[in-house]
Amino acid sequence: MNAQLRPALVIFALLSAITGLAYPLLVTGVSQATMPDQANGSLVQLQGKAVGSSLIGQNFSEPQYFWGRPSATGPMGYNAGGSSGSNLGPTNPAFLDAVKGRVEALKKAHPNQAGAIPVDLVTASGSGLDPHISIAAAQYQLERVSVARKLSSDKVSKLLVENTEGRQFGVFGEARVNVLKLNIALDEQYPLAK
Repeated sequence: MNAQLRPALVIFALLSAITGLAYPLLVTGVSQATMPDQANGSLVQLQGKAVGSSLIGQNFSEPQYFWGRPSATGPMGYNAGGSSGSNLGPTNPAFLDAVKGRVEALKKAHPNQAGAIPVDLVTASGSGLDPHISIAAAQYQLERVSVARKLSSDKVSKLLVENTEGRQFGVFGEARVNVLKLNIALDEQYPLAK
């Protein structure tokens, strides 16, 4: 029995040191050296303070800000610990009621908009945390944000174009807008009167 116990404990200790200490330190060191922004959560800094992540949406509801996609992660929204879709199908009555409520709220907030509401403003993404909206969704909100900030539509539109991210690697997906970064740019270039 002793002859088997000693080698088993040595192997256990060795594998614990390799997989529990050496490997995590190596991976952490390589990621910090090669991609520190991503390794540290892609945090967005404002005046030296982290105000969010460029990978997780935030709940903006004030008229002077662009609004993101709805979150399916709970009543407070954008809870990274609860990342998941709603799992409600397109014919589910709860899903249809939620979308209908969002459509009514958007129509109330944008009474002068006659066009169709972009789908990403009324449906959550697969993770429920998407920080991006389509260009159409941002343009749909342009007038509301311009009026609330007492700015010309041209100024807000220019800022929108400056904060549009192209397709990933120039090929994948669609052009999109990171809502947090766009709202920060709005506050930096056109601060709200206090």
